[in-house]
Formats: sequence, structure tokens, C-alpha cells
Amino acid sequence: MHRLPIVIALLLYAACAAAAPWKPGRAVEIVAMSGPGGANDVIARAIQQYMQSRKLVDVPVIVTNRPGAGGTIAWNYLNQRAGDGGFLSVSPINLLTEHIAGASSITYTDVTPIAQLFNEYIVFSVKADSPIRNGAELVQRLRADASSVTLAVAAALGGANHLGAALTLKAAGIDPRALRFIVYNSGPQSIAAVMGGHIDVAVTPVSGAVAHLQSGRLRVVGVTAPKRLGGAMSGVATWREQGVDPVFSSWRGVIGPRGMTREQVAYWEDVLTRIVQSEEWKRDMERNYWESNFMKSADTMKFLRAQYEQYQSVWTDLGLVKQ
Repeated sequence: MHRLPIVIALLLYAACAAAAPWKPGRAVEIVAMSGPGGANDVIARAIQQYMQSRKLVDVPVIVTNRPGAGGTIAWNYLNQRAGDGGFLSVSPINLLTEHIAGASSITYTDVTPIAQLFNEYIVFSVKADSPIRNGAELVQRLRADASSVTLAVAAALGGANHLGAALTLKAAGIDPRALRFIVYNSGPQSIAAVMGGHIDVAVTPVSGAVAHLQSGRLRVVGVTAPKRLGGAMSGVATWREQGVDPVFSSWRGVIGPRGMTREQVAYWEDVLTRIVQSEEWKRDMERNYWESNFMKSADTMKFLRAQYEQYQSVWTDLGLVKQ
């Protein structure tokens, strides 16, 4: 007679446990596809800091760097944890373009899109004492000999920096297939190569170049924004001002391994929503020259599908798709 209440209690406990929302039960790992100091590493560590400082996640959050192969190494590592909601990665457009170019077997349909965060513009930077004083002079040199200037990009051909440079210089009448691109594991490495005199031009996100522009070690000769940016970038002319029309912005999102559950996705949507709504995050956006593009999982999937189709068309036009 006494066993019945115990059985009922156990059944109720099991029902409550099954209905409890999912949350990570051990340390969360954010996988950065760039090396330390690279754009994706910086974003991953910013997300980590918000999760921990605002106590949005009850378990430790760590960042691991898996650079190389335009993100494929990081995303293969991510997918080794299929269905594990305790693993995340910051995703740039490489997730699409590397697959389009035939350099990666992984694209947005092979992972779990969780959210989009923001857009960012691309800058072309030279050493402070470079004879290239502005974007018009860079274009003039490349028109005369497209192989006469080396351009550093990270983290792979097919990524945002490569695409931004190719589209910009194609609009200036230069064949992007004739350009000399040198690939580095991160934006800071690209910039270090330019400041060391080993490379002529670094093509990087705005945020990676600002400190060196302020210190006087770099000169930024063009930005792919529709109008001049503020702050330290206010003196930098857009490409449009210099007679080259295209506007290009990259984007950053958050993905998880393939096979995540709806409950896992919902948990991270809630965490990321609280991050992007915070005043601290908005200040970080302004400081890094990022533009908000926040979307949850369902809208992110639609966005990535449309972006894939657009980049596939662009990449084919540029002659950069492997046949």
C-alpha cells in the first residue's frame, strides 16, 4: 500500500525531468576557425566573456582555436560532436564560399545554424611609408600589372577578405584571377606581414586595422562601406568615393554541430538574444564598426540559403568555382 505513492512520485519526477528545458551540463566549447587574435577568435572570446560575466550559462565556457583550410578544420572538429549542444562556432561567409569554390565539403546544411550576429566592412591597408597613398594609386598599379602587388587575406581563398577584394578590384576593371593573394591564418598575421614589409596590402575587417591606423603604422587606402565610417575611420575614403562602386559587407553568425535538437537551439537563441540586447554589446558593436544583423535560427537558415545562391552566382562570374 505504501509503494503506490512512491511509484507516483517517481513517475512525476520523470515527467518533470523530461519536460525541463535543455541546458549544458558540462563546459561549453566555442570553436574559433582563426588563430588567436583573428576576427573569429575575437568574436568567440567576446561571446565567451558575455556568457560568463553576465552568468548567462551555468557552466564554464572555453574557446579553442582550430585554424586552417578556411574553417573546414574547425567545422569538421565541430561535427565530430554531432548532436552535442555544448559545442558552438562563429561562422563567417567561408561556411558558404569554401563549399561553393569546391574547397570544403561542409556548408550551412551540414551544421546547425543558430543565429546571425552582425555585418562588418573590409579595409585595404598598406604600411605607413608605402608608396601606395590611396585606393586610386593601388588601382592604377594593378591595372598596369595585376601581379605587381601582393595582397594578404585570411583565413583562406574563398573567404570574406578574398571575396571583398576580388569584387572591389573587379569593379575597378582588374581581373581578380590575375591578382597575387597570399593566405594567412588570421587578420593580425596579414597586418604583421604588411607592417614588416613582406606584403604590399592587407585586406582585413575594419576592426583589425583600427589600432594600427591610430598608431600611425598603417595607412588605410579604402573601405567597402557605402559611406565614411566614424571615429578613427572618419578620414578613410570609401571605394565609392574613389570611383570604384561596389559595397561589400561580411557577416558573422553562430552555428552548432549537425543534429542539434530544437531544445538545444532554443537555449542558445535565448542566450544570444540576451547578449545582443545588452548595452555592453551595443557599445562593442560601435567600437568595432559592426552593424547589427541579429536573426534567430529559422531566419538564419533562410538568410544562408539566399546568401549561398548569391555567392554561387558571384563566384561563378569571377571564374573562381572549380569545374
